[in-house]
Amino acid sequence: MAKKTTKNGKAGKDSSGRTMVAQNRKARHDYAIGDTYEAGLVLTGTEVKALREGRASLADAFATVDDGEVWLRAAHIPEYSHGTWTNHAARRTRKLLLNRREISRIERDLTSSGTTLVPLSIYFVSGYAKVEIAVATGKREYDKRHSIAERESRREAERALAARNRGE
Repeated sequence: MAKKTTKNGKAGKDSSGRTMVAQNRKARHDYAIGDTYEAGLVLTGTEVKALREGRASLADAFATVDDGEVWLRAAHIPEYSHGTWTNHAARRTRKLLLNRREISRIERDLTSSGTTLVPLSIYFVSGYAKVEIAVATGKREYDKRHSIAERESRREAERALAARNRGE
């Protein structure tokens, strides 16, 4: 899902009806992604306005399960540009909204060694802020090299096919 921007720099809608705000591209490189979940975000008013401006970062963010609740930690949503004294803290811990069944499944998956809960993207669907989180395991260096080589060979094959179809 590519992030589209409009003339005023704000995030635009993609083909699935999502208005993409931020993506964690590094997570897909560093982790082998398992089950993904869509969770609602508990936000304050200025956080929503800052997200609608298309400003957020998931670079260092992670999620945890504490006492049967899922929390998004270290996600950076900068202060709203037109906010007053009611502005929010940029890196505060935010609660994620999931079903009890999903939370118990996530807790069960996190008990195995080497797994973590990683946020992949923040977006709006029908006016509601959502975050896509995934249970992931860390990749080793040779796994990363293997996935890069795989991607390069796939691109090379696509280029060759395109050149053949053009008649070169």
